[in-house]
Amino acid sequence: VEEQRARWERKRSRTAKELLETEHKYLEQLDLVVTFFVTILKAKGTLKPAVMESIFGPLESIYSASQVLSLQLERGNLGLGLENFCQKLELYGHYAENLEQANKILKEQLRKNKSFRRFKKLQETRPQFQGKKLEDLLPLPLQRLHQYKHFLRDLLENTSPDSAEYQRLAKTVKSASEVSHWVQDIVCKRENSLQLLRVQKLLKGQKTQVFTPGRWYIREGWLLVVPSKGEELKRRMFFLFSDIFVATKPCHPLHLLNSNKFACTAVYPLHQCVVDKVFGHTQSQGGLLSLSFPHKTLLLMSSDQQDINDWYRSLTAAVR
Repeated sequence: VEEQRARWERKRSRTAKELLETEHKYLEQLDLVVTFFVTILKAKGTLKPAVMESIFGPLESIYSASQVLSLQLERGNLGLGLENFCQKLELYGHYAENLEQANKILKEQLRKNKSFRRFKKLQETRPQFQGKKLEDLLPLPLQRLHQYKHFLRDLLENTSPDSAEYQRLAKTVKSASEVSHWVQDIVCKRENSLQLLRVQKLLKGQKTQVFTPGRWYIREGWLLVVPSKGEELKRRMFFLFSDIFVATKPCHPLHLLNSNKFACTAVYPLHQCVVDKVFGHTQSQGGLLSLSFPHKTLLLMSSDQQDINDWYRSLTAAVR
């Protein structure tokens, strides 16, 4: 038991030391944004208060919370410091919610506001920035949140369960995990929206509406359509979403506007679809899938075994 306690203590001290060292580095980088951007911009009035709020969100409050945490860690008040800090973790969720809008408004201001554009360029040439841009520094809190989660978990694992500090740490780990899930959810939704928009732009015309609330992008790729009568195989590009399966064909390469786009040939709703693997139709290479809908059966083929297996898994998961 004594050996176990000593081992825990060593690991715990190492993690606490690393947490403090990385917190100092994180603070230095946040300080660049707060000192050279937020504070000076407020004093100069280059940006309106509403625009400032949109770009930097709760960054100053995040910075203050980290300063307090850093101070507590330096004094060796690990449990208390982290317990107080976990009450501030919500700021990270709000910061994540605001980040997409922040980037949009930052780009807009750089396009429209000449004095801000000049100011930003000047600040970024300071030696403290080491070639970093404001755009590189703004996502830092989200990267740091991810690190907090791991540090806290390590600390908890190396704390004796019957110590008073264990309860404090357990509470902090729970808070960090909840905020981390919240942020992860925001990031996933944002990435999904970008995928839906990208596919929407790939499709010719506006007839097929891909960008719909609640729809999730899953995958895309080329497959061969096996016709029911003895015609030749048709190569088609398919897009799979959480509720529909979209078949498309490439537009004419010489078309002035749509040469790199796809024309939609069919949209299949997945709620009444049955997916099966068809055996015996291909000589050990690749495979064949059968998709049955109320009024149509679709036979899809690929010469790549891995590809057809991946499609089978994705389609059955989406249907389920």
